[in-house]
Amino acid sequence: MNAARAVRLERQNRKLLLRLCVGALVMFGFGFLLVPFYEKICEVTGLNQLLRPDHIGVFNTQVDASRTVVVQFDANTHDLPWRFEPQMRSLRVHPGELVQVAYEVSNVRGEPVTGQAVPSYGPQLAGQFFRKMECFCFQQQTLEAGERRLMPVVFVVDPALPADVHTVTLSYTFFEVEGRRQTSEAPPPKAGPRQRTS
Repeated sequence: MNAARAVRLERQNRKLLLRLCVGALVMFGFGFLLVPFYEKICEVTGLNQLLRPDHIGVFNTQVDASRTVVVQFDANTHDLPWRFEPQMRSLRVHPGELVQVAYEVSNVRGEPVTGQAVPSYGPQLAGQFFRKMECFCFQQQTLEAGERRLMPVVFVVDPALPADVHTVTLSYTFFEVEGRRQTSEAPPPKAGPRQRTS
């Protein structure tokens, strides 16, 4: 009876070992394939493409005058000593119409600071129909102490935007670029060898 029990226990252990090995292989495979899956998902949904100029390529550039979309503008900073706001809060546009707006930013810190703007859209699906031709978010911005600047955004709302979307929100958040803070003060001179005076 003990021999039969030992054989059964050995079979169960082998099955368990096989299941654990298969589970480990599946987890390794998932981890290995996660990056290509993520890239493909981002490509399909338009995520992770926020800081690149929009591909203007092929899309309907005719203005759809029969339809208007309200574009709302929002501005935020994250732990950054800047005042940042849109010059206008909202605007009615026709899909396909080339539009230029501006955001105003000023550095209230007593030294130069570099920031990076990250756009987001509401509703999220609207991001793939919002074509930016020119945007301050395409590159980092350095403002001197007390500097004030107008930063333009040139965009088109793609006429392919679903008809049930009547309002799109374009929101920017400025983040300080770590390691890029500059001080306007000159560094203290290095102490050199002392000279004797007679």
